[in-house]
This record gives sequence, structure tokens and C-alpha cells, in this order.
Amino acid sequence: MAIPDYQSLMLPVLRLAAEGETRVPEAADKLADQLGLSAQEREEMLPSGRQRVLNNRLHWAKFYMAKAGLIDSPARGRFAASEMGRKLLATNPGSIDVDTLKAYPAFVEFYSSSNSGSGSPDTAAIGSGEVIDATTSATPEERIDAAQSVLHQALKADLLQRVLAQSPAFFERAIVDLLVGMGYGGSHEDAARRLGKTGDGGIDGVIDEDRLGLDRIYVQAKRYAPHVGVGRPEIQAFVGSLVGFGASKVTGRLLPRRFRFDAGDEFFVVDKAVEEVVPLVG
Repeated sequence: MAIPDYQSLMLPVLRLAAEGETRVPEAADKLADQLGLSAQEREEMLPSGRQRVLNNRLHWAKFYMAKAGLIDSPARGRFAASEMGRKLLATNPGSIDVDTLKAYPAFVEFYSSSNSGSGSPDTAAIGSGEVIDATTSATPEERIDAAQSVLHQALKADLLQRVLAQSPAFFERAIVDLLVGMGYGGSHEDAARRLGKTGDGGIDGVIDEDRLGLDRIYVQAKRYAPHVGVGRPEIQAFVGSLVGFGASKVTGRLLPRRFRFDAGDEFFVVDKAVEEVVPLVG
């Protein structure tokens, strides 16, 4: 099953807390067993990679119930159900969520005092900038990660559009700047000298892997429009260039969704020349 959202976890978390003092990691393990989560679900991380999803959602379920007075913290990092929390459990509630917590004055005070400037009666700011949203099941970190992902995708799309709108000369400079910025090619002058124009709006050549020039990398960069795929002729020309330059390493990332093949035309591998490329294709 999928990992429940933090509001759905409030009731099972309170029940665990009523059994005695516990900590988030211990409670997460018990909840995972109760919910029958798979090993993969137990280890699933937030997009930021900083915390497990289950632990994060459990933390916020505990945090909000603590603000309502249902959870006590007898020691640092430990929590247990309060007398008020035990009384709520005695009523055998079907669920607990943010709306349930609004019945408790302590939470209403916290919610209302934080709500100033949030712009919506369903949201409240937590401390400096965090927001409670009674209409969503996502934790603050999950909303931040989701917003960051949207902004990142929008930035990538905008950047690609801008690059495609520029001249071939701009594209050439951008590739050189990128490679040097990544630590390849030595100086700008060295990288620019070793990367030549292809006549089709792209560049290719061999550059030093580092400033010492101990190894070299074959580089080929093409300006394909978003709707244009990479077909068999382009792959053949690419492999031919590898052989011609005698390259042992390749910069690039081949995305299968961008390949364009005729019916029955299977992908091919040519000798040792593309050994470095195959893992990127698979």
C-alpha cells in the first residue's frame, strides 16, 4: 500500500503514543509493520533526500497533535499521548485530521496566531514561513520539494527555449563555458581551440579531461529542436566520429525517448567504440 499522508497518520500515531513513550524512528518501524509497507516504501526518501517519507509524515502528525495538546514530550526526542489525547482515543474516533484539532483551544490559538498574512482561512504560517494547509495532505517539506521541482522544470524548459533561439555562435560559446565550468578542457582558449564547428549548428572535437591533459574526451553537441528525434543515421555518424577520433570516453547523455527508428530498425552496437555509450542508452 502507499504511505498514508500525515493527516491519515494522526490516529495511528496517537494510538502508538498511548502505549508509552516512543521516538519517531521507533514509531515509524511499528507503523510500517502495522501498515504492511514494503521494504522499498519504508526506505522511500523525500525528493530532497534528507529524510524518509514515512518519518517526515509521522513527525508532522505528531507536531500538529502536540500543538493541540494531544501529545506530550517528556524528554528530548521522545513523545507520548497526553491525558487529553487518551480521552480522545476513548471516544473511538474514526480518524483525526487538522479539522479535528481545531476543536482544541491550544491548536486554534496556534493556528490563528500563525494565520496572519497567509491569505487564506485554510492556511496558517508556522514559525518563519512554514504553512499549515488544512486542504492538503502534503507535509511542508513535501510542498517545498514539489514547488522546487516545478520551478526546476520550468527553468529547464525556459533555458532550453532561450538556447534554441540563439545563434550557432552563442551555442558554441555556451558549450565551451559549460565544459570548462564542469572542469573539462583546461582553459576557455584550449577548449575552444579543440572544439570545431560541424557545419550543422553544432560542435565536436576532443578536449582534455582535466588541466593536466592526462586523458581526453570526445565531445559532440547538436542543436536539435524539441520535436526532432535522434535517428539511426545520426547514431551511425556519432559512432563513426568516435572511431575517427580514437576516443575512449564520451560526454553526452542519450535519452531513449528521443530516438527515432523506422519499423523493425533495431538499435545497434558497433564494436568496442561505443562501450562507453551503451550504459547511457540502456
